Amino acid sequence: MINARIAGTGSYLPKKVVTNLDLEKTMDTSDAWIRERTGICQRHIAAEGENSSDMGLIAARNALAMAGIAASAVDLIIVATTTPDKIFPSNACAIQRQLDIHGCPAFDVQAVCSGFVYALDIANRMIRTNGAKTALVIGCETLSRITNWEDRGTAVLFGDGAGAVVLQATDEPGILSTHIHADGEFENLLEVPLGTRHMAMNGNAVFRKAVSTLGLIAAETLAGNGIEQDELDWLVPHQANLRIITAAAKKLNLPMDRVVVTVDKHANTSAASIPLALDIAVRDGRIQRGQLLLLEAFGGGFTWGSALVRF
Repeated sequence: MINARIAGTGSYLPKKVVTNLDLEKTMDTSDAWIRERTGICQRHIAAEGENSSDMGLIAARNALAMAGIAASAVDLIIVATTTPDKIFPSNACAIQRQLDIHGCPAFDVQAVCSGFVYALDIANRMIRTNGAKTALVIGCETLSRITNWEDRGTAVLFGDGAGAVVLQATDEPGILSTHIHADGEFENLLEVPLGTRHMAMNGNAVFRKAVSTLGLIAAETLAGNGIEQDELDWLVPHQANLRIITAAAKKLNLPMDRVVVTVDKHANTSAASIPLALDIAVRDGRIQRGQLLLLEAFGGGFTWGSALVRF
């Protein structure tokens, strides 16, 4: 049986850091207010002329280097992004060109904060059905460019960055299962409204729905694999808000020392947040080969999804 295994991880964060104290100088907010409500301390902001594909390219190269795989071996590129460089062509094609890869499928997926899990689901299915042998799955975002920096309710939440994984066909366990869902009934609770360039969010409604939905997707994933929650080594959630992450861990009865939390360092980077968190925890030694990981995300649409991974 063909499986898809994560062979390498990579990430990138822009050099410019904007702290909560910096935001105090430009809007009616405070470091204490932001930390209490979100757990965020700082966010990275892309430089002028630095685009989503530029960051995704660096994350991809870092993932390939960890995996010890040449770019020429890649036969599938999927990029999850809400903030592509252009309407078309896709960021995947832009990254394909920069990596000097020719002929393989390359396309973007738009599922907002769930985008990376959606992309992982597609790549996993393609590898399992002999559609590819080595896939780059990338999440990259420049959310700062669709953030209203005069709205403290949303401006404090978001940042820029990229993360990537290399998936490789193997007969060993890897991506054990993926689960993706959506319900467009809630589209207006978190959106960029027509005719505008900035995000708008009903924060309380999104919080409530995110917590309940993440609990359901976790239960679906564990039940579908006959896994008990105490068998999980790590929860790697979408890094949106520390309160949401803490609530999700509580529903799984997981102590916070088994939850990867990076939201304090880079805020909500949408489709980039899970691969960013994953790469950070792999490189600092927390996540080890053979461990069982639950990845889960929730985003605008609403979309949500999960992946159970034997790393």
